[in-house]
Amino acid sequence: MPLLPEEYRATIKEVFAHLHANPEISMKEVNTTKYVKEWLDKLGCRTRTFDSCPGVIGEIGEGKPVVAVRADMDALWQEVNGEFRANHSCGHDAHMTMVIGAAIALTQMKDLPAGTIRFVFQPAEEIAQGALALIETGALSDIDYYYGVHLRPVQELPAGKAASSIRHGASRGVTGVIYGEEAHAARPHLGINAIEVASSIVQELGHIHLDPRIPYSVKMTTMHAGETRNIIPGTGRFTLDLRAQTNEAMTELVEKVQQTVNGVASRYGARIELEIAHGLAAAQVDATAENYMAAAIAEVIGQENTASALLTTGGDDFHQVAIKLPHVKATMLGLGCGLAPGLHHPHMSFEHDAMYTGIEILARVILNTLQNEAVTV
Repeated sequence: MPLLPEEYRATIKEVFAHLHANPEISMKEVNTTKYVKEWLDKLGCRTRTFDSCPGVIGEIGEGKPVVAVRADMDALWQEVNGEFRANHSCGHDAHMTMVIGAAIALTQMKDLPAGTIRFVFQPAEEIAQGALALIETGALSDIDYYYGVHLRPVQELPAGKAASSIRHGASRGVTGVIYGEEAHAARPHLGINAIEVASSIVQELGHIHLDPRIPYSVKMTTMHAGETRNIIPGTGRFTLDLRAQTNEAMTELVEKVQQTVNGVASRYGARIELEIAHGLAAAQVDATAENYMAAAIAEVIGQENTASALLTTGGDDFHQVAIKLPHVKATMLGLGCGLAPGLHHPHMSFEHDAMYTGIEILARVILNTLQNEAVTV
């Protein structure tokens, strides 16, 4: 029997429609925070907001264990039909809707197991700052189990199926500035051409080799140099996108990128300054949390539709919590929902009824965890 009362199904569609129509970009989720807080207050949750960042936490119950479920809040800034605007093309509007739905389902129950349930609405996932911001507030420090959810594209998981974990990879962004020497285009021997330096960096990055059993990639994604046809540009700016399936491989990749860039700079006699962002960590999935999630999925849609670890090249700052707070046991639900053409596509769409499945799974994994951990935590 569904945990979400039948009379709330239309409400779920209304919540999603509101969130989808009112997107806000990273660290600007002020109205989204207000809207979600109003819902949590209406459901009788104890709520908390923060001076340092947007976001809101709702809580019911008391004592141990503390089981939390997280939704990311921010939209992307992208071109949609010729206009740049905030756009929910990564499914965060659906994630918020499902966590609100789980809160509705659980607050309507008369006899909840002992323990604390925390609903976490986190800002700024897209810029990899939101999880760290919430960790710094101390609001997550006493959590025992941490669950997340993310819609999955059809390329990874078909509609009607769900995965007990998403094994995201690590990602880092690198910004570089090349300082060469300008010269007249007729006298290239007198200059150090930033475009040629950048081109060599691209070529040399292709010679970086890590353990081939671990997926990884590094590529230049932006490059800007020069304004005038007959002047050799001395200054150029570029960005690199680094991906690796493990945190250890990412550490090695960063080191090799630095060595590669330094080698190119030395060969040309240029100076190159690199700024390396902290990026996203690879997933650290707890086996017990994953088992509880798998059991919840099987309860809702059957064992035959339960997928295990879902390996993906994307990233999510959800995993920072388990890394920064090692006692936290975490996993993220991967929800098949017919999502196409793909995440971050300006016209991404998915089967909205899948949100009801997600709500049931999230509510049940929380109940399963409380029931199984009440004695042991």
